[in-house]
Formats: sequence, C-alpha cells, structure tokens
Amino acid sequence: MSRTVRLLDLLQLLRNRSTPVSGADLASELGISIRTLYRDIATLQAQGADVAGEPGLGYVLRPGFTLPPLMFSADEIEAIVLGSRWVAAKADDDHLSQSARQALAKIAAVLPAGLRDRIEATNLLVARGVAIPASVDTSQIRLAIRHEHKLAITYRGPDGAETDRTIWPFLIGFFDEARIVAAWCEMRQACRHFRIDRITALRPLAERYPQRRAALLKQWRASNGIAPPV
Repeated sequence: MSRTVRLLDLLQLLRNRSTPVSGADLASELGISIRTLYRDIATLQAQGADVAGEPGLGYVLRPGFTLPPLMFSADEIEAIVLGSRWVAAKADDDHLSQSARQALAKIAAVLPAGLRDRIEATNLLVARGVAIPASVDTSQIRLAIRHEHKLAITYRGPDGAETDRTIWPFLIGFFDEARIVAAWCEMRQACRHFRIDRITALRPLAERYPQRRAALLKQWRASNGIAPPV
C-alpha cells in the first residue's frame, strides 16, 4: 500500500467515526505500526486536516474538512455513475434530479483525465420508467424530513376517500412506479406509508415532531425487519 493510499484510508476511517478513536485501533485497521500511525496523523494535520486528539486520548476528524481529489476504482466509478443517473432519471423531483447531475459533474471535475473518461464510457444505463407523477412539491417533503418538521397533508386512499392527516415524515422510498413516504401518522398513532402521488395537498408546519428522525427510522426498520444500510 502506497503512503498516499494509506493517508486517504486513514482519512476515510476518521470520517466514518463521530467519536474519538484510539491510535491503536486505527493502526490495527490499517495494518501499520503505532509509530507510523502517529507520523501519518501529523502529516494530515500539516496538510490542513483538522484532526483533533493526541496519543492516549484518541483522534477525531472535525467536520468541514474536504478531501483532496480522490482516486476511485473502476467498480467504484460505476457505482457512483449508476446511483447518480438513477436519481437523475427516477427522482420525479427537478431539484433532486439536477442535484444528482451536478454532484456527478463535481466528482468528474476533480478526477484525473483517465478516470474522468470512465464516467462517460461506463456501460451502465438507467432507463426512464413510468412512475406516476406527484401533484405536490416533493422537495417540501424532503425539507421536512431534513429539519424534522411535521407536515399537514390531504391523502386520497385506494377507495378515493380523502382524509386530512398530520404526519412526521422520516423516509422516502423510491420504487419504479411509485414514491412512498414513511411517517408517523398522528391520526393512526402508528407508522404508515403514503404514496406521494395520492397526496393531493401538502402544507409544511413550523412545529418540529417530538422524536428524532433517527429514532423513528430505527423503530421503523425494527418493526419491518429491515437491516440498516451498509
């Protein structure tokens, strides 16, 4: 393993931890000596990485540090391209679709020419589906999820009857022919799934819901037998 790759791996390990991690654990994961780990930490700090900590106390990478231009494998590039193109083609949300295209362009801009060419040459295609369009602004749902705010919605059930609900949205599921928002429903006092194309009216509320989104998501995964993403 080259020293450059090792430093990038060390940065990635630190980025994946929200609490301090000991030098011994970092050295073990990287397969290097503790003395080499200390030198690598000093190198990252000298290059501008805001790594806080010291021997015996552990290390943590403070938020806000931007990684230098990254080197990706062919498989990693194809995964990034496929994911970004899927969002651009399937999101049914102009803001999200445009953001996916912009993110891919930013990644391409910092790649070396040889790897940048792979983005255009990748043999993975995302076909446009026939998802039913939403009648409400789905970016408002994403914003409510991000800020943990309640939403007032009017929902049309399978029988055509409409009901007014106050929900605590915490997840949007993207399927080929439908988009689903998972939320705590105050009327039902339980988690429910709402097809976005059946939401006929939507009003963001200033009130935050009382539970954290992460807690709702954890409860939802447990009740549905869904493992957290890797």
